[in-house]
Amino acid sequence: MTLPEPVKIWSQFAHPILMWILLGLSIYALYSGIQLRRIRTVDQETRKNLIKGHFNTKHYQIGSLILALMVLGSLGGMAVTYINNGKLFFGPHLLVGLGMAGLIAFSASLSPFMQKGNDIARYTHITLNVTILSLFVWQAVSGIDIVQRILARLS
Repeated sequence: MTLPEPVKIWSQFAHPILMWILLGLSIYALYSGIQLRRIRTVDQETRKNLIKGHFNTKHYQIGSLILALMVLGSLGGMAVTYINNGKLFFGPHLLVGLGMAGLIAFSASLSPFMQKGNDIARYTHITLNVTILSLFVWQAVSGIDIVQRILARLS
């Protein structure tokens, strides 16, 4: 399958743009998760205000969106790389990205257990997501280098 040249060129930027948006959403998911966690430990008045923020619903919905877009974005990034280069570049960015896709799926699968009050699932979810967010920051930095190489090749 051959794509028109402008589509091949501009499609290379869809993955990085999506991933930067997802990084921002992930930071918001962290914030909403912290607020949700605070509900368990604060005084009654603060709890009422936090509950009004619907952080449980926001955290769950944002997390679901991040899961779907991260998996699709990872597959899309690999597809665009293959379409434009005829191969994937086997390296840390690819391997960490694939690992993150697996970790986020595992983290999301803990939701039914957390809803039933399982603290081990909750702490595992938190640990996995902090790890994913740390890897995501590293991915963003390594992705900038890749985008710069694409831009240099285009000019």
